[in-house]
Amino acid sequence: MIDFYKYQAAGNDYLVIDPRHTDFPVTREAVRLICDRHLGVGADGVLHGPLEPPRPGVPVVLDLYNSDGSDCGRSGNGLRMFALHLAGQEPGAWADGREFTLRTAAGDSPVRVLDAAEGRVEVGMGRPSFDAADLPLLREDGTAPYDGRAVRVPLAVDGERLTVTCVHNGNPHTVVPVDEPSEELARRLGPRIAGHPRFPDRTNVQFLRMVSRSVMELEVFERGAGYVTASGASACAAVSAARELGLCDSRVEVRMPGGEARVTVGEDGRVTMTGDAEQVAAGSFAPALRARLGRPAPATAGAAGTVR
Repeated sequence: MIDFYKYQAAGNDYLVIDPRHTDFPVTREAVRLICDRHLGVGADGVLHGPLEPPRPGVPVVLDLYNSDGSDCGRSGNGLRMFALHLAGQEPGAWADGREFTLRTAAGDSPVRVLDAAEGRVEVGMGRPSFDAADLPLLREDGTAPYDGRAVRVPLAVDGERLTVTCVHNGNPHTVVPVDEPSEELARRLGPRIAGHPRFPDRTNVQFLRMVSRSVMELEVFERGAGYVTASGASACAAVSAARELGLCDSRVEVRMPGGEARVTVGEDGRVTMTGDAEQVAAGSFAPALRARLGRPAPATAGAAGTVR
């Protein structure tokens, strides 16, 4: 029995819990525990699926969770990892170059495994929305919804006046152009923006700098995982915002601390991202961890879990 498969993309890591190979219950409490980097396996989130028997030509259904157990509507890196997982499990059904669809709470996303050996995957992230109601975003006094498009919006944070652009692409994002994005800045301002009263559902936060019209530097703080070394959905949101602000061309290389992603914005506004991912481990949860969740270990399990 394999309880989990661990994948990473530019240091952004997820656990795939495949119900075809384990009886481990995926609850919010379980997600928080197994994603804990001290008490569990450690990850930025969990990809649970396929939830129905996968068949070519039919969308493959999965659920996405942040490490705090909250729902993650759409993760660009997560979708790439899950596509790679499917390709590894059934290479013939999900051959290189063949497009198929992953279905999440945020909708359908077309994906293609371009090179399974190299881990290169392309994912369609759809057409983002700049409508404040989709985030949602409130007015400065917090008494009513912000009206209209959330582009170049003033935001007061700890006495500092920022100008942000908000994007929804399956998750809410708040993009902040800065002179020098850094981990220190993301860790300092990220949680204050993510939990700002004007964002009742919280928001992911991106700090960007355009090196040129085709190269972006990006730091990310996620509402459900904290500081991360990379985020595919954030990269797409940042490019969409930069494109809306006239800062970039339609093809952008996004450089994050963990690695790079390539983002393209079509003439219709639809976004496509390409990047690499890899499997780093697979194994079983030890009886002690299962016991903490009230789930006895299978009769064949030993005293400890395994990782391979």
